[in-house]
Amino acid sequence: MPSERDQAVLDLAEKFLVEEVKPNAGAIDTDQGALGLALQGLCARNLMALKRPKEFGGPALEEPAFRTFQESVARYSGSLAFLQTQHQSAVSMIVRGSNEALKKDCLPLMADGTKLVGIGFSQLRRPGPPLMVAEPMSEGYVLRGSVPWITGLGFFPEFLVGAQLPDGSSLFAVIPLANVDSQDARITVSEPMRLAAMETAQTVSAEVRDWKISQDHVVDIKPPGWIHSSDQINIVLQAYFALGGARAGLDIVLQAYEKKGHAFLKDCWDRLDAEILACRNAMEEAQRLSGEATTDEKLKLRAWAIDLAVRCAHAGVAASSGAANDVRHPAQRVFREALVYTVSAQTLPIMEATVERLSRAS
Repeated sequence: MPSERDQAVLDLAEKFLVEEVKPNAGAIDTDQGALGLALQGLCARNLMALKRPKEFGGPALEEPAFRTFQESVARYSGSLAFLQTQHQSAVSMIVRGSNEALKKDCLPLMADGTKLVGIGFSQLRRPGPPLMVAEPMSEGYVLRGSVPWITGLGFFPEFLVGAQLPDGSSLFAVIPLANVDSQDARITVSEPMRLAAMETAQTVSAEVRDWKISQDHVVDIKPPGWIHSSDQINIVLQAYFALGGARAGLDIVLQAYEKKGHAFLKDCWDRLDAEILACRNAMEEAQRLSGEATTDEKLKLRAWAIDLAVRCAHAGVAASSGAANDVRHPAQRVFREALVYTVSAQTLPIMEATVERLSRAS
């Protein structure tokens, strides 16, 4: 059970999500301005830096409560969940980083929207020659290369970029998320990508040419292979977004039952609701027993959560009949969001576990 303090934060978030995000989820999915208002709502309630230590303003939410929050946001708006988690991740990276001066400068401003920062380091997962490199120089580093995925253009003025150093370690630094041409250095940001889901979160790529940074902007330097270790830690933790998506699908099934009165719809809801609870309980138990270690059981649980997101979304489509084919229908949005939860932070072992589950005989 969450502590009384953590529960108060979760209650504040749930009230905002139910009263202000849920009724506007369709607009948030299609209108960048509506997503901006939802993001401002989280900022106004100091909900954008939930893992921030108390010495910088808190609330220092415990991990289980933080994952409950992430699941809840995903239930009511995939676009908002996708956008806000970029900044929450940047907060966590800065908290765990080695630059104490940067922590003092940034962290007190990161809960209420005064300072918003995205992330761009998925390229560190890619095999082969590094896409982004950092070269040490006398007063800092020079960055060169490309960043294929950055979410939050127009929402986040800066992002936390990851670049490989000559020794294979990874440098993380804060740089502008904008087109900037400064003498012989340049950051060039693409047009927002056309995506099947969560497009309003404004995902772009960027080219970085000879961008110089001082030590002041360096968040941390991680050892070689750090991102792969991080992915292993997050195998189960990322699954809470999928569970939120699954719950969104079941909300649609329940609405269809209340409208149409077919008993089989309520039976469907009951069975899938019990399966979501069982999956969540198993995830919590796996974390308790093995902590950050990667296990086959955790891979299976991640695949189970993904499967649930897809099946519950599909159930929402089926329960909504032909109306689900309207791009404005909630079932359409939730079904597309299940695609994102399927591939987010995907590693080869997660891909294998997912397709194995999806291809096995029922």
